[in-house]
Amino acid sequence: MNGTNRTNPAPARWRKSSHSGDEGACVEMAPLTGAVAVRDSKDPAGPVLVFPPHAWAAFTAAPPRG
Repeated sequence: MNGTNRTNPAPARWRKSSHSGDEGACVEMAPLTGAVAVRDSKDPAGPVLVFPPHAWAAFTAAPPRG
């Protein structure tokens, strides 16, 4: 997967997986125009990785390991 790092895109509608617990150690995603942004839920003002939609689709379609 090839992503780029950028500052927090605005406006973005961030969401996290329904499988995430309440402890806050989650990854959040936000759909953008022509991209998908990903960030650490513990650091919402921190860095954001931005991926093309095909890379995000491949990542979410991959079977879980472990």
